Amino acid sequence: MRKAKYFNLLTLLINLIFLISQSITFAQGIQIFPLTSYPFIQNQQLQTQQTLPQIQQTLPQTSTQNQLTPQLFFQTSLTQPQVLQPYQLPEEASDFEQYVSEKIIITDTQLEVLKKWDDISFSHTSTPPSGKIAVPVKVVKYVDRQGILTPLEIDAGFLIGTSQAITTAFKTLGIKNSVVISTDLKQFGYDFFRQPPSTFAPVDKIPVSPEYVIGPGDEIRVSLWGSIEGNFVSVVDRDGNINLPKVGTIYVAGLTFKELKEVLNREFSKYFKNFEMNISMGQLKTIKVYVVGNAKAPGAYSVSSLSTLINALFEAGGPSKTGSMRDIQVKRNGKTIVHFDMYEFLLKGDKTKDIRLMPEDVIFIPPAGPLVAIAGSVKVPAIYELKDEKTVGDLIKLAGGLTEIAFKGRVQIERVIDNIRQIVFEADLESALNYELKKGDIVKVFPIFPDKRFVRIYGAIQRPGEYGFKEGMTVRELIMMAGGFKYYAYTEKAELTRVTPTPQGPKTEKIIFSPEKALKEDPEHNIKLQQDDYIFIRTVPEWELYKTVTIAGEVKFPGTYTIKKGEKLSSLIERAGGFTDKAYLRGAIFIRPSVKEIQQRQIDEMIDRLERELLSISSASIAGALTAEEAKILQVETEQKRQFIQRLRQLRALGRMVVKIDEPEKLKGTPFDIELEDGDYIYIPQKPATIQVIGSVFNQGAFIYDKNKTLSDYIELAGSYTQNADKKNVFVLKVDGSAVRPNKGLFGLKWSKSLYRWEYNLELEPGDTIVVPEKLVRIAWLREIKDITEIIFHMAVTAGVLIAAGK
Repeated sequence: MRKAKYFNLLTLLINLIFLISQSITFAQGIQIFPLTSYPFIQNQQLQTQQTLPQIQQTLPQTSTQNQLTPQLFFQTSLTQPQVLQPYQLPEEASDFEQYVSEKIIITDTQLEVLKKWDDISFSHTSTPPSGKIAVPVKVVKYVDRQGILTPLEIDAGFLIGTSQAITTAFKTLGIKNSVVISTDLKQFGYDFFRQPPSTFAPVDKIPVSPEYVIGPGDEIRVSLWGSIEGNFVSVVDRDGNINLPKVGTIYVAGLTFKELKEVLNREFSKYFKNFEMNISMGQLKTIKVYVVGNAKAPGAYSVSSLSTLINALFEAGGPSKTGSMRDIQVKRNGKTIVHFDMYEFLLKGDKTKDIRLMPEDVIFIPPAGPLVAIAGSVKVPAIYELKDEKTVGDLIKLAGGLTEIAFKGRVQIERVIDNIRQIVFEADLESALNYELKKGDIVKVFPIFPDKRFVRIYGAIQRPGEYGFKEGMTVRELIMMAGGFKYYAYTEKAELTRVTPTPQGPKTEKIIFSPEKALKEDPEHNIKLQQDDYIFIRTVPEWELYKTVTIAGEVKFPGTYTIKKGEKLSSLIERAGGFTDKAYLRGAIFIRPSVKEIQQRQIDEMIDRLERELLSISSASIAGALTAEEAKILQVETEQKRQFIQRLRQLRALGRMVVKIDEPEKLKGTPFDIELEDGDYIYIPQKPATIQVIGSVFNQGAFIYDKNKTLSDYIELAGSYTQNADKKNVFVLKVDGSAVRPNKGLFGLKWSKSLYRWEYNLELEPGDTIVVPEKLVRIAWLREIKDITEIIFHMAVTAGVLIAAGK
């Protein structure tokens, strides 16, 4: 009795562990096909079956048992998403580079925001509706690769919208481009001082000039040779003296380097004759200077005696944003000895007024002068401090001139009047050049906007596409530019579509002409084109170069064959030499691309329906929550539903058809001798030796096929049903791709419409898979969905399983 009790407890514990280990796999388990591992899966670039541990590693954890997501043990085949190879982060493109490349780089996040913008949409076609423009964009996503953000190209297309809407959106999101003016400007020149001071420290290992003034702290080196030899080093002390052997103490402070050489030569000549002397400077002294006024970090600084005005400015961080860049003053002994304009240095490279500093020099930075901004199509858009500049023309010169894409027909000036920012001037460039500026003005130079005029030609032409339109252009000229006709072109008739704007709306005309006569310059057919005309050159009737199908596996000559119109399956098998002696025809796999498209559309429609029901129920439940704790639980449940739907959206149809393949002689004349389509794929496997059992059993696996064993025998081999197994909905995935529900039919028999005979309903074959679903009623939020079992089952059917019986 006690042993039985322990055994029951152990069984319950195993069931519990099994249930916890199985989380959200349903979304990966819809697409059904026999689990025998066939090479066609790799040929079709499909993902092979995931093992249960692999699936579990990808699943989110749930907090409570009643929040578990449903699981059906279906075989999955998900196409791996393409991972684009990363490239080096490109340097920032100039306006002209972007204009030439005709593309704008945006991030995936920016694209999502733009899609929500009024009057803006994203499309993969470049033809905008009337009144709108198409802006080409490349969409990238930045991913972290070992600490480096690397852009991956994930999409490309066109933003369709009005010029005003796209301009406003780009400006708001800060998207750099060649067609929108950015007013994200900075004061010119201040970034120059952002480098660390040590980077621009004066070099003290160079020869000093003859005018260098000797002072305390300078190191003087003397070398003698001839009648006397020696090397002497002496540092000028605070009294201005140096001490040298034999010569003694000499006062040198205030002498220039040139005068120092003369004094030392004279002093040594008093004691020695017939000698040569060289004098050089060693370590130089430091001097103290003062940086005051509107500096970034005003104060007293000790700098090298070789330092210039710019060196000292770097030490102080340069002028602050309120300080002038145009009138930096150096004061010495109470007098202003220089007025330095940083713009002369930054824009022209002029350092003539960058004087060498002397001890106790004062660098004074006065407040900044009048500020104006210039944005748009100039070489250096920025905020500039005016000095002698008075007009818009002067400001454009200060900004380096116009860019290559500047539109000379529009210049705009904004000004603050009565505390309101207003547009006070808007005209062409010529009228604006002499317009007088006032402080606070914002000048905008607009870029040219792409307004290309095209005509289009497509069809049986050598180089179909868009071609630039010019007045007087004819059909013959366009055909010649497009390289002429393809050899299969139908030159007797072609179609020209023309859309003409009228007060009542667009008027569309269809004009039929002869391309052949147009090339001969027949005036009736060599029509003069208009902007946006569209020509379509037809092919000869029923033209198709060729279609191909692939047959692989156990045929004598596998490969890809071309087919003619109306060719059937039996003909292809004959051309492939028939089957080998190892062929297992019951397990033949037939995949058709057109069926795959239909199946995928059906799957998407059912997922959309399921999503609407799930989320509508969630919204109502959260709104009716009585407590915060209950609302939080419902929010967790809603997130689980979203993950569930997201997994479903990864589902990809296989496109398999159930076709009873036989020897060509037997196949002819049967409904299964179907007409082939382009892209069809047929795989003939070898006969497998196993039957698989998956789903809610204790030991999923493959078992040796034994014709004497029944469905129940194999389930027992798999450890029997788990506690949550749905015994009433057990079904068999037949090796031919069909799904069979047992326990239907009279006395366990059913009539096979394909084989025209009575069969045992539970007859198993090598390669079959027994699927034991899990009960869905234990998941609380799935019980709320009407006919959930039918929805799930229909998803499986449209994913490539045809219900052949029991329906």
